[in-house]
Amino acid sequence: MEKINKTMQRLASNENFQKRYEQQRQQVLQHPDIKAFLAQYQNEITQDMIEKSMSKLYEYTNQSKDCDRCESLEKCINFMKGYHPELVVTRNSIDVVYKRCSRKMMMDEKKKNEKLIKSLYVPRDILEATFEDFDGDSGRLDAGDKAATFLMNYETGKKAKGLYLHGKFGVGKSYLLGAIANELAKKQISSMIVYVPELLREMKSSIADSTLNEKIEALKKEPILMLDDIGAEGVSSWTRDEVLGPILQFRMLESLPTFFTSNFNFGELEHHLTYSQRGEEEKMKARRIMERIRTLSEPVLVDGPNRR
Repeated sequence: MEKINKTMQRLASNENFQKRYEQQRQQVLQHPDIKAFLAQYQNEITQDMIEKSMSKLYEYTNQSKDCDRCESLEKCINFMKGYHPELVVTRNSIDVVYKRCSRKMMMDEKKKNEKLIKSLYVPRDILEATFEDFDGDSGRLDAGDKAATFLMNYETGKKAKGLYLHGKFGVGKSYLLGAIANELAKKQISSMIVYVPELLREMKSSIADSTLNEKIEALKKEPILMLDDIGAEGVSSWTRDEVLGPILQFRMLESLPTFFTSNFNFGELEHHLTYSQRGEEEKMKARRIMERIRTLSEPVLVDGPNRR
């Protein structure tokens, strides 16, 4: 069997091999990203470093950067799925390091939150919701238009007001939340849909395993939070004032987009929050919660027949 060094020598002396190598070398050196990198580090990089690192430069040009050539995380074309390359100068050579792409970071964050907060579960039809399937009849047209306007204008990290979608059972409030979340995901913007009645039950049980504060912090800081079916839960002073209150207060002060769905309008929700399960009347505390909800969201009636 021929030794590898002899094989390489034989190939290197082959005229066709040299020609193809030179063509490939020129393609790499003329790549816009490579030219920009070499210009940026021109005082550190020598010609010898470039020649020795040609395979690394070629590796870089063949990878997707910032997900520009990947349809989705599942269809990532890179050597390491979910990681994109970055050129660095290290120890008198050029190397490629791989860092998590935005889609990978979103997925990791989602998995972490799903593990932490069990009430993130929503039905499959909501997870797969699209605007194409959201029937914009007269009773739902305004809600669809306002949701589309939010999506067109929102940028990552931008302060913005969410929507308070209210109406009867089965008119598509939760479905619209799912459609908004899926459109945000296409723009690589993280959001979280939480079913409020289950969330508040979960928060009570979290006291025992000492995860309550961690869960509240996650909900406070989520870039876009969607609270589904607020008002369907039984009210206790503790869940209203120690869970919902701090979450909404933080998001109000930071102007973080927050969406709500409810069977109640603002006035009806305030009445619901006023009376605890013990029959206590606490108007002032209910008003504080409603002040935060009004600041965070714009009320939009979703009307029409029950579609369930």
